[in-house]
Amino acid sequence: MALNIELVGKQYPPQTYEVGREKIREFAAAVGDENPAYHDVGAAEALGHGDLVAPPTFAVVVTRGSQLAVIDDPELGLEFSRVVHGNQKFQFTRPIVAGEVLQTTASVHSARTMAGNDILTIRSDVADQAGAPVVSVFATLVARAVEG
Repeated sequence: MALNIELVGKQYPPQTYEVGREKIREFAAAVGDENPAYHDVGAAEALGHGDLVAPPTFAVVVTRGSQLAVIDDPELGLEFSRVVHGNQKFQFTRPIVAGEVLQTTASVHSARTMAGNDILTIRSDVADQAGAPVVSVFATLVARAVEG
């Protein structure tokens, strides 16, 4: 089944993520980032944050569920067994901070076929409880062409 390019612009139901201190610490440790603001509340507060601040790439954790909603949409026709990650881009309004409850709305940003490969970009817009933007995450996936 080919990628359904008619779904460009389709939005999926919002998903909620509560940002926990330990999740931030675990993520920072997993990526080897020892920035004190990611591990120590006092260090984060000294920088003007209300709690631990998350590393920028933590946004992938926040947006994971919303991106899966797009990927798993049978109407989209993405052959996930052939997918490789093509690109990741972040557009921040402000950092993510522990204790926040964030809402992510994902959409099909672009979809095309090139040289037999299906290329899909998912846009995930993250907002805080007041509806103010936090970050937009663009994930580009490539479903490799069937050989032969």
